[in-house]
Amino acid sequence: MYTRALKRPVLLTYRDYNALGFPNTHGQRIDLVYADAAFAADDAWVAGQSVRHSVIFAEHQPFRIEDCHSKAGERDGMTKLSTASGDHAEGNGHRSPTPADLPAPAPSSVSPEAARSFRSQLTVGEEVVDPATWAGSVPEVSGIAPRVRIGRSKWFNLLWLLPIGLLVLTVAIAVAKGLRNTPSVQEFITAHPGTITSAAAVANAGFPAWVGWAHFFNLFLMIFIVRSGIQILADHPRLYWTRHSTPGKDWFRIQKPVPTDPLWTAKKDSISLPGQVGLPGIRHSIGLARWWHLGIDTLWLLNGAVFYVLLFTTGQWRHVVPTSWAVFPNAVSVLIQYLSLNWPTDDNAWVAYNGLQLIAYFLTVFVAAPLALITGLGMSPALSTRFRPISKVFSIQLARSLHFLVLCYFLVFIVIHVALVFTTGMLRNLNHVFFASDSGNWVGFGVFAAAMVVCTVGWVAATPFTLRHPRVVQRVGYALIGPIQRLFEHVDAKPGEYTEKDISPYFWHNGQYPDSAEYTALFEGNFADYRLRINGLVDNPVDLDLVQLRAMAHHEQITQHFCIQGWSGIAKWGGVSVQSIMDLVQPKPEAKWVVFYSLGDGPDQGIYYDAHPIEQMSNHLTMLAYDMNDEPLSFGHGAPLRLRNEIQLGFKLVKWIKGVEFVEHFSEVGGGRGGYNEDHEFFGYRQSI
Repeated sequence: MYTRALKRPVLLTYRDYNALGFPNTHGQRIDLVYADAAFAADDAWVAGQSVRHSVIFAEHQPFRIEDCHSKAGERDGMTKLSTASGDHAEGNGHRSPTPADLPAPAPSSVSPEAARSFRSQLTVGEEVVDPATWAGSVPEVSGIAPRVRIGRSKWFNLLWLLPIGLLVLTVAIAVAKGLRNTPSVQEFITAHPGTITSAAAVANAGFPAWVGWAHFFNLFLMIFIVRSGIQILADHPRLYWTRHSTPGKDWFRIQKPVPTDPLWTAKKDSISLPGQVGLPGIRHSIGLARWWHLGIDTLWLLNGAVFYVLLFTTGQWRHVVPTSWAVFPNAVSVLIQYLSLNWPTDDNAWVAYNGLQLIAYFLTVFVAAPLALITGLGMSPALSTRFRPISKVFSIQLARSLHFLVLCYFLVFIVIHVALVFTTGMLRNLNHVFFASDSGNWVGFGVFAAAMVVCTVGWVAATPFTLRHPRVVQRVGYALIGPIQRLFEHVDAKPGEYTEKDISPYFWHNGQYPDSAEYTALFEGNFADYRLRINGLVDNPVDLDLVQLRAMAHHEQITQHFCIQGWSGIAKWGGVSVQSIMDLVQPKPEAKWVVFYSLGDGPDQGIYYDAHPIEQMSNHLTMLAYDMNDEPLSFGHGAPLRLRNEIQLGFKLVKWIKGVEFVEHFSEVGGGRGGYNEDHEFFGYRQSI
């Protein structure tokens, strides 16, 4: 007599019958006595096969096997039956679930034997970019003039700022000229001429060569950062103040209003840019644009870090850091003098900047530049899910909007800065920065002209080089930013950041919808024939239907989705954790990556897939979702099953999943770069930023 308390339902199969110690009873009916009631299996035992309708013992309920016999005879001295806390034989250690622990699949016209290998359905991407066939021959779509929302539904065309700005400048010049002639203002300018020249400034006069080199590198790198940043914005040409990317709630857009088409996707919402404005300048090229943006960002930050160190280890910091409150009245004095078109007479930037320059350079070096870094990191899914109290307030959309405003500040600063350099003593100013000299000769201008040739060549060559050598851009970009992304991935996001009241009212559709005969038949049959095949380097490969998946331990989470294009949304996901799947199939030690295959094709044909490191599959918020916001997944959002891995961007979270394969490395799958978008559109297989 054996008595055990089960910790979960257990299915009695032919394997379990053998564990009881009975001989094979081919074709005979088996009666089991359980809790003083007799149960009979619906199907006869067949040697070597599992019973399709096995007895399921109730959860937490003690069971007692008093007698177990067949029509062929009785047998005593039974071996105990395995439970969640015991082995099939005499062992007492914990065992993981096996395929035998799950109910048998329902009859289906779809079988593993009838299905082709998923890998044979993959395609390899091209090594060059043909704009005519790029991203599935996505058509060119022009955007509109930038607009800012005023109130609930009114939009202001920012092009009106050009005539308005010209009018305001004209009025300001007239006012400044009038003020300049008043005695009180003349006395104010005399008392505050514009520049504070201290003894320390005189002692540290001049610009060493490293200032000029840092200035040039900053100028050169900003070309690619700005162009690629505009390209990234064009992939989701809308900005929001809240974490919800709800159509009509954007405060800035360079695209028409979102149409009412229920199948409208974020990809369809992207716009084209001229080839020499964006980088690389073709529609939906955000993968390549991000390599330029993030890769060059690392060099820009390195240049800035060196500049900071040299600035504060020498006396040069006094050139850009105000040391007296008198800088503010002097800045007002300089502004009046500039607007009156009567330049300050005491300007000597070789020794010290005037008050207005000092404030502008301080804001640029110590406020705008760090803010560009902080807002950029604020768009990282890994960091946002790790630092929940900060991301709760500082959302990805707030970070994205502020990042854009920092870009606008830099552009305005550059225009004004260059204009004043050329109108307030061009030769001397250029000698200061490009030749480290206080002379008024043409040498500095010559160096400046050579620098502009280098910048122009870089600007013009960037787009054709990217289109001809996209793999080089992909590899170099990853070499620059990859180590940082790997560092950010070493987090296991925890639940609890959001509640149901945080769920977004609108969650964008994206990706290419599946339209194959295979998916259509499954959809029309309410996915009754659906099977999730899990195989590869595992001990227990399985095919699971939706009933079996829903019978596994339920997992729920409310998390934020980060799309690589820039939109975000919060949803409640229900399903099964990938850790439970791994407990079931038991990956082999050599399995290091997990590949998810979709029922849908990518835009260049071949099924969509993506690979994830196996260590991320054990994270608390990594799951296979079959529910969204307490309802089964819709067609547009990935029915019947989609992946959630909350430290990665959305394109890696495969929708319409039909298979999971455990592999040693993703290089053996598809194009060998870790996913469909990685193969075809040059994305990165690690995208935690």
